[in-house]
Amino acid sequence: MNIAELQRLNHVHPIKNRTVDNVKQTKQSAEAVNPSFSDVLNEKIAGPGIKFSAHAIHRMDERNITLSRSDLVRLNTGVERARAKGSNDSIVLMDEMTYIVSVKNQTVITALTKEMSRDNVYTNIDSVAIV
Repeated sequence: MNIAELQRLNHVHPIKNRTVDNVKQTKQSAEAVNPSFSDVLNEKIAGPGIKFSAHAIHRMDERNITLSRSDLVRLNTGVERARAKGSNDSIVLMDEMTYIVSVKNQTVITALTKEMSRDNVYTNIDSVAIV
């Protein structure tokens, strides 16, 4: 899943300078703002899932982090496992990535690569889920 899709799912619309070369991209963004009935229905049928904060989307874009559908399922599984144990704020470790998640809000707060995670201290975290 690319950043534009995450932004659409989380209703985040960054302000960017648009050039003539971005006309096609602008049209796609306008379509994302007004999803079709079937898109909305499919999203509702799929049920609640994790969301990404604007900060997380920005960091993922900045760090070239992308998620496939299967990655999203794994991340959601980690969040649900943490919720089942009564967690509020968790770190989800998945492959070479670290995701800091508000379990209570089902929202990814930020994402870090393995290299960025080294030598860091995480506070106010009450669980770690490894998926």
